[in-house]
Amino acid sequence: MPTNRRIDVVLLAVAVVWGSSYLTAKTATDALPVPTVLFVRYAVAALACAAVLRRFGGAGGLTRDEKVHGSLLGLTQAAVLVLETYGVAHTSAGNAGLIISLTLVLTPVLDRVGLPGRFFLAAGVCLAGVAVLVSGNGLRAPGVGDLLMLAAAVVRAGHVVLVGRVTAGRALRPLHLTAVQCAVGAALFLLPAVPGLPALNRTGAVTWAQLLYLSLFCGLFAFIAQTWAVQRTSATRAGLLLGTEPVWALLVGTALGGERLTGLSVLGAALIVTGTYWGQSVERAHRGRGTAGARDATPRSGRAGATQAS
Repeated sequence: MPTNRRIDVVLLAVAVVWGSSYLTAKTATDALPVPTVLFVRYAVAALACAAVLRRFGGAGGLTRDEKVHGSLLGLTQAAVLVLETYGVAHTSAGNAGLIISLTLVLTPVLDRVGLPGRFFLAAGVCLAGVAVLVSGNGLRAPGVGDLLMLAAAVVRAGHVVLVGRVTAGRALRPLHLTAVQCAVGAALFLLPAVPGLPALNRTGAVTWAQLLYLSLFCGLFAFIAQTWAVQRTSATRAGLLLGTEPVWALLVGTALGGERLTGLSVLGAALIVTGTYWGQSVERAHRGRGTAGARDATPRSGRAGATQAS
């Protein structure tokens, strides 16, 4: 499989698990306080990451760059998760998945990429899909949870851009960065989680399964996969593929959460997928032209330098 396709598959896998995380997080926060859910999510991921590092981490420990930049990314990732988790606790899983998709439009704006107008037409198709999904699911007037999800979309777009910026040109290993992020998150939520920790003794198997899924798949796997993929593509392209989250959130909500799949829901999902792949192709072609232009400029500079030297 070509490298670009592998990157796309990985990013889509992240979108799938994150799309399923809204229903999972909502049901988990029905049983446990939000800080407790966040602490367990990070702590389990940190322990799993430490075990993987011991087994596959190779020679050498964490570098200074990995500690510094991993801590920075840990803070922004924790901000995303706290906004998302409190948001989904105060709105529906469907609303959460829809609103967070605004990351798609916010990422290129924050990335300050000079994309052609066709990209924003594609983003508009995605937004039209979100609007159709909203009308299909009867989105109510925005409440506290919806506003928190909107803030989460802004912060997540910034986080995706930041991942691309801090990893560019640096020898940062995704697994090691993720280990630092998870440790930072566990430390941040430890004290707020303390009052709710006794409730874990009364937590049933279903809730524990949800916590493990949030930790290992929506946390450990997604953090590593996102960092690995963004290192190998642009933040804008990553934002496009991750922007398919609401489709997966809708499918999971329909299959497992008892939500009705209407004709408008299907149309909205189709618009989001179409807009995502259209925008991806525009962004890829734009980057390709930029790379070709840089290659063409190199010989000219070299020839000019040779002429001046002679």
